[in-house]
Amino acid sequence: MKQYGVTAQVAYHGFNKHIENSWKEINKEFLKPTEMPIPVLNRSLNLARTRDVLYREGDGYTHVGKAAKGGITSLLIEPVPL
Repeated sequence: MKQYGVTAQVAYHGFNKHIENSWKEINKEFLKPTEMPIPVLNRSLNLARTRDVLYREGDGYTHVGKAAKGGITSLLIEPVPL
């Protein structure tokens, strides 16, 4: 931020734009046929999703907040019945 003389808000907006573009690229590439088995791709995609959920609003792994607790609770403790 100091190097380019921008505020923290402008820097966060730039990072969020990069993240949004990366998700679009991941989704686009995931739809293309590939020689890589789908279960391997799913594991990589799920890891990226987990990281996004945990770190979107700060460090949700070290400092667990309401969003992370609610997501984990709804996923593991109160799952949607099939």
